[in-house]
Amino acid sequence: MNSKKLFGARKSHDVIVVGGGVAGVAAALAARRLGASVLLLEKRCELGGLATAGLVNLFVPLCNGRGIPIMRGMAEEFLRSSVKFGFDSLNEAWKDGVPEETTNLRYATFFSAKIFALQMVEMLAAEGVDFFFEATVADVELKGGRCTGVSVLCEEGMNFFPGKAVVDASGSSLVFHRAGAETELGKNYFSYHAHSISLEGCACAVERGNIRYALNWQQGGEANLYGKNHPEGMRLFYGDTSENITDYLVANQLRLLEKLKATPRLSRTPVALPSMPQLRTIRRIIGEYTLTNADIYRHFDDSVTALCDSERRDSLYEIPYRSLYDHRFPNLIAAGRNIASAGYLWDVTRVIPPAIVTGQAAGTAAAMAVCAGCSIPALPVEKLQQELARQQVLIHFEDMWIPRERTAGEYSPASQSDPDRQKESAR
Repeated sequence: MNSKKLFGARKSHDVIVVGGGVAGVAAALAARRLGASVLLLEKRCELGGLATAGLVNLFVPLCNGRGIPIMRGMAEEFLRSSVKFGFDSLNEAWKDGVPEETTNLRYATFFSAKIFALQMVEMLAAEGVDFFFEATVADVELKGGRCTGVSVLCEEGMNFFPGKAVVDASGSSLVFHRAGAETELGKNYFSYHAHSISLEGCACAVERGNIRYALNWQQGGEANLYGKNHPEGMRLFYGDTSENITDYLVANQLRLLEKLKATPRLSRTPVALPSMPQLRTIRRIIGEYTLTNADIYRHFDDSVTALCDSERRDSLYEIPYRSLYDHRFPNLIAAGRNIASAGYLWDVTRVIPPAIVTGQAAGTAAAMAVCAGCSIPALPVEKLQQELARQQVLIHFEDMWIPRERTAGEYSPASQSDPDRQKESAR
C-alpha cells in the first residue's frame, strides 16, 4: 500500500515517537536534545500513559534499597519534576537528593497524575518537539525492511507522517507488530482502580495540610500483579482486541460500582476513572536478546542502563542495547514495556522509572543513528554509552553493590518503610 498516494502527507521528521507515555516523552526529549527533529504521536488527550491517564501515579523506587540511586538520568529528572508543583510522599532521606548515609528507605514517591501530565506538555513544548493528540497509528509503511513512516488516523482523516527512525513507545509494540515483527503477548489479571475522595480523606487532608491525603485508590478488581485474588473461572486479559479490552473494562467498572453502592452515598465520590486500560503487559518485542530473571547481577558489554527491582532490595540488572531492537527492522527501536524482557523481568522493566530510562536510551540511539546515517543496530554502542553517561545515566552497576550471597534481597516495595504510604496503598 502506498500511503503517500492514498492519504494526506505531512512533513518529515528525523525521529517519530509513537506513544506519549513516560517512555515516549523521554524518547522524544532525548532525541530533540541531540538536535533531531521529533514528532510524538499520542492517541489520547494527555501525556504520561499509565502514570497519568492510567492513574498509576507512583514512582516506584529508583534505588537499590541501600541509599544508592540506580535509575538516574531522566528517571530522576522526571521524578523531581513530578513533585515540583504537586504533592509527594518522598521519604525525608531523599527530600534533598542522595542521602549522605546508608538508608533502607526507598527512593519513591506518589505524585499528582494530572499536574505531571500538564508538565510533560510543557517539557515537550519548551524543547520544540512536535506532537499530536488524538492521533492513532493505523499502519506503517516499509520499504526494503525500513519503516519510511506511519499512517495515522487524525480528526481530519488519515494522514501519512514520514520519518527516518521510529521509536515504538506504544505500550503494546504496535509499530513492530504492524511491521510484521515477532512479538509476544502478556497476560493481565482482574485489577483496576479509580481515584476517589471521601469525607474521611478530606478531613485527614485538612488536618495534615496536604491534599494528597484526600485522594484514595478505589479498587474494582483486586487481583495483584501476580494473580492473587483473580476470580476463579475468569479468563485472563491480553489487551490485543477491542472485545478483550471491553470485557476487562466492563467487568472492572461494574465491580467498582458494586462496591460504591455498598457505601454511604454522601461519604465518597470517584473523581477520576482511568482513561486507558490499566493493562500492564500487552505485547512486547522478541528482540536480539530477551532479558529474564537469570540475568540478575549480569553485566552486559552493550548495556544502556542499570536497573533495580522496585520490590526486592539489592536486585540489580543491566539492559543490553540488543533488547531494544530487532535487526530485521533497522530503523525501529522499542522503549518502555515493549522491550524484550520475559517473565518476572517484564514486571521489573514495565514500571515508570525503567520505562523512562529505556525511553531515554531509545530516543538517544534513534537520533544518533539518523545523524550518523546508519541503522539502529549498527550504531557503535560505545558512542551511545558515552552519550548516555553524559546524560547522567548509570550504564553499569558496581559489583560492590551485589550482596555476598548473590541473591535478591528481602521484599522491599515503595510502601514498606513508610506508614503513610501503606495507608495510601491500602485505600
